[in-house]
Amino acid sequence: MDDNFPAKSHNNNKSYTHNESSAQLANGLPAQNITKVPFIIGVAGGTASGKTTVCNVIMSRLHDRRVVLINQDSFYHCFSDEQSANSQDYNFDHPDSFDMELLLSCVETLKKGHSVNIPDYDYKTHKKSGPGRMVNPSDVIILEGILVLHDERVRDLMNIKIFVDLDSDVRLGRRIKRDTVERGRNIQYVLDQYDKHVKPSFEEFILPSKKHADIIIPRGADNDVAIDLIVQHIRTKLGQHGLCKIYQNLFVIPSTFQTRGMHTLIRDEKTKKHDFVFYADRLIRLVVEHGLGHLPFTEKQIITPTESIYTGVVFCKRLCGVSIIRSGESMENALRACCKGIKIGKVLIQQEGNGRQLVYEKLPKDIASRQVLLLDPVLASGDSAMEAISLLLNKGVSESNIIFLNLIAAPEGIHAVYRQYPRLKIVTSEIDAGLNEHSRVIPGMGEFGDRYFGTAGNGSTSFLPNNKV
Repeated sequence: MDDNFPAKSHNNNKSYTHNESSAQLANGLPAQNITKVPFIIGVAGGTASGKTTVCNVIMSRLHDRRVVLINQDSFYHCFSDEQSANSQDYNFDHPDSFDMELLLSCVETLKKGHSVNIPDYDYKTHKKSGPGRMVNPSDVIILEGILVLHDERVRDLMNIKIFVDLDSDVRLGRRIKRDTVERGRNIQYVLDQYDKHVKPSFEEFILPSKKHADIIIPRGADNDVAIDLIVQHIRTKLGQHGLCKIYQNLFVIPSTFQTRGMHTLIRDEKTKKHDFVFYADRLIRLVVEHGLGHLPFTEKQIITPTESIYTGVVFCKRLCGVSIIRSGESMENALRACCKGIKIGKVLIQQEGNGRQLVYEKLPKDIASRQVLLLDPVLASGDSAMEAISLLLNKGVSESNIIFLNLIAAPEGIHAVYRQYPRLKIVTSEIDAGLNEHSRVIPGMGEFGDRYFGTAGNGSTSFLPNNKV
């Protein structure tokens, strides 16, 4: 496997959720049925108002996300032979001209994590052409069309509704140019159609749908400020897991194609040990760096070699790490690489009946006066974490001085930890769907310690350390 994998992965065959019900997962729902609910944007507006251009700008600025554009025009009803002979009498701007049932079906299928075939509509023949376009599940779905805000059922699928507003004379000029150049129609046909169908339908159906919009963009794609605000809002929503709204001390590192590519590799059961370790180490380093950003700091001014003043910060120096043996030890090298000479303690917690029991601990003697980074790559039920946190509190560590770092976390574990310890911070790279009936994280990455240390199937058990703290 090439270590320098591409920044963008085009394998959209599976997508995993952060929002699926953990109750369903407890019943053993297979991982391939766990889908990530996409963020759906509706973009409406009059003919030639610049809707498609606005959508393309949004897509270009969300370049690090999987975004798919679905045009309402793809769902025009196909003409019969009789309609083809009298196309000038057909109102393409009326709600009945669209197959809304098919559009709804396609969007709902994408929401469930399945690919769909979107029809290719030929504007010259007014019929479907070719096999259609296969669209895979994505992070963001943009529905664009003159009447996407008209149908309440479609509006209910949207997370954000946009109306692109542009002067009617400008729109008419654009429509004449588009229909004559791109669709092979003569100017008189375009003007007659506009007066007979386009303008009346705009006033009767399209303009009234404007009241349903969350955001109205005057001047279309020329309105950079409005589009920037929309993109920022979308990024905020995409980066904010629902649990982060509940727990203000829960932090998920920003998701990019790089982090998702690394997650794809370490979650893949076919990934070999050396590749698993390599990409796990990269992700761990990102989590550690993000966690360090939550340490207390003080401002400091320094003089640069150019004799300029630079105002920066100095982080807390009273810091230590505590790894939960054995998987937590995989995170120690990244912590040492970021914090030279840092002290690292260890705790061993094992299953005891239906709970967990502390078997071994070796911690810095002055740990009560330190900020503590608690290390464990997987937060599942939270039992081991809570046992370790309880030990730290008994040693005099303040709850608010604990930052718990992990690669993946299950909602059940997050809830359990925060029920007892609401003031500590959790920093993770992804929140998974939940636990199955065996209390394993789904979709998860398997037994992390076995895969990282190469001990799967050899009967190895957790070992007691002899590291200096």
